[in-house]
Amino acid sequence: MAHIRLVEPHEATGALKRQYDAAIARAGRIWNIVRTMSPNPPVLDASMRLYGTAMHGASPLTRIQRELLAVVVSRANECFY
Repeated sequence: MAHIRLVEPHEATGALKRQYDAAIARAGRIWNIVRTMSPNPPVLDASMRLYGTAMHGASPLTRIQRELLAVVVSRANECFY
């Protein structure tokens, strides 16, 4: 079975600590998807930029429509989080 060693918040330094701090400021917690990328902070940074652009960037879709699409796709993919 594959295993990813997640970096705990008290272990985070540098770029990862900044991402963890931003996650807490944004959502009040660090979601597992963020923690899963913790061993590779550059990947986490890129992922968060992609998310920010997709959800908050210019688009013909409203923010509510984008969130609803995310929920529908997650449900279709049987992602329970």
